[in-house]
Amino acid sequence: MPQCEMCGAESSSLTTTKVEGAELQLCDDCTEFGTEVRTESSSSSTKYSTSSSSSSSSSSGGSSSTGGGGRTRRRDMFDDMDEIVADYDDRIRSAREERGLSQEELAAELNEKASLIRKLERGDMLPSDDVQSELETELDIVLSEGGGDADADWSSDSSTTTTLGDVVKRKD
Repeated sequence: MPQCEMCGAESSSLTTTKVEGAELQLCDDCTEFGTEVRTESSSSSTKYSTSSSSSSSSSSGGSSSTGGGGRTRRRDMFDDMDEIVADYDDRIRSAREERGLSQEELAAELNEKASLIRKLERGDMLPSDDVQSELETELDIVLSEGGGDADADWSSDSSTTTTLGDVVKRKD
């Protein structure tokens, strides 16, 4: 009898479910943690995937969307997210000091605890989205860099293919 790949329970029927980007065979209790992947035989338009998978399966005849000459990598939800800059702690501290505010005063203006400001300035924690936007507004700084810019590194107009050796930087 097959086992659920998440909890290990034996079940007579498992459902293919996408959880955190991985497709797993899950029991009925664990399927709520992800999104059910519909097979192509049921309906290709409702399949859990990008639109490129339906066109690649009809044109190439194969069911694998990773094989062959895929020129661009598959987009996911993280491509649209902004990443926080590496020196966010220095930016927060220097902007606060430029305005002559103490950590306690800044925390009071943001309606947050002073310990949160101390942790952010030490780099011990990342700001939540709400705190990040409040800090950006209050201190007139930018703490995020666009996630969409990374796509330019991966897509290429030339006919040559980029290998891992072209992208990686060696530590010598």
